Amino acid sequence: MLPELSVDMKISLKAPAKINWFLSVLNSREDGYHNIVSAMQCVDLFDLLSFEEDEDIHVLSDLDIPDKANLVHKAAALLKAVSSYKYGARIELKKNIPVAAGLGGGSSDAASALIGLNRLWGLNFDKGTLMRLAAGIGSDVPFFLGGPLALIEGRGEKVTELNAEGSAVILLVKPDVPVSTPWAYSSYKTGLTKKPVDIKLFCQALGRKDFTFLRHTVFNDLEDVVVRKYPVVGEVKRILLENGAVFSLMSGSGSAVFGVFHSIEEADRASKNLQGKWCRVVRTLNCSEGLGMGNEA
Repeated sequence: MLPELSVDMKISLKAPAKINWFLSVLNSREDGYHNIVSAMQCVDLFDLLSFEEDEDIHVLSDLDIPDKANLVHKAAALLKAVSSYKYGARIELKKNIPVAAGLGGGSSDAASALIGLNRLWGLNFDKGTLMRLAAGIGSDVPFFLGGPLALIEGRGEKVTELNAEGSAVILLVKPDVPVSTPWAYSSYKTGLTKKPVDIKLFCQALGRKDFTFLRHTVFNDLEDVVVRKYPVVGEVKRILLENGAVFSLMSGSGSAVFGVFHSIEEADRASKNLQGKWCRVVRTLNCSEGLGMGNEA
């Protein structure tokens, strides 16, 4: 046993999923990514992570993902290298957010790893430092350090925190098809410049649940590309709308689709008509509830 290890210390965090209220793909970049403009918001569906000090980095989960492809391991290794920390951590990950769904589960887990290990190892890195590290791990990771609602620009590294009071009821549905994010972006052909969303009006409409305004504001540039290859995504949207959703949209690069409902009861009823598909009734998180990133489990 190494005497410098704080063996009694354990940190547990909740890593939230996200939805995209709108996603505009502007153009491709020389680094292989795309410039985007998007509004993302966390919802109360969480992966659970726990951290304990160990002699090396060990990530334990029910997913069979090699360390090289595991964003949690990547985040831990990067933080250890940058900080020159002597030891490592035992990280246990319980997945509740489906993978390859456009809900940001892997990115959220990576952000939680940065937060949890920064605390566990007593590094005291500030938010700006963690944000810079996050940008090197994955495009959505910085958002999960700055949410729960934010405007995302660049390839994801530019995060402007937003505020909207209240909470929306969401039914998440994931068809049984995995969508490759690189494929979705590379398949999208950028076209005419679109009129930008008025962020102030968007936040006001979100806060007062002006679904009429939002219905005509939300969009996802990648949706048509994904639906052409995976028609089931469009079918899920149709079922949600036929069962009371005010509007419906694919999240991120898919394949998850969300519908917005007036009440939890309406969302629950709609979920009964989507049997056989992964469904969850959730609500959006906001700053006033203290439900941001890095919350203890």
